[in-house]
Amino acid sequence: MRCRMQLVISSTGTIRCLYDETLDLRTFGKLSISRGSHVEPNDDGQWFADLSPVGGPQLGPFGSRSAALTAEVRWLEEHWLSSSND
Repeated sequence: MRCRMQLVISSTGTIRCLYDETLDLRTFGKLSISRGSHVEPNDDGQWFADLSPVGGPQLGPFGSRSAALTAEVRWLEEHWLSSSND
C-alpha cells in the first residue's frame, strides 16, 4: 500500500491534513486534532460517512465500511483539504 500525506500550510503557518502516522506532526508545534467525519453503519448494515463536523454532507449508503472510508477520504481531500479554511 502506498501512503501519501498532504499538508496544506496557510499564509499564517497553520497546517491542515488528514491525519495519519506518516509524519510525527508534533515536530511542527502544538497540535489541535479533531474529527472530520464519522463513518457508521445503520440498522440495515449499510455504511454512511457523516461529514457534518467540517460542514459537509452525509455520503452513502455504502455496502461496506471500506467503501464509506474511501468516499470519506476522497471528499475530505477534494472539498476540505483543498479549500481555504484559515
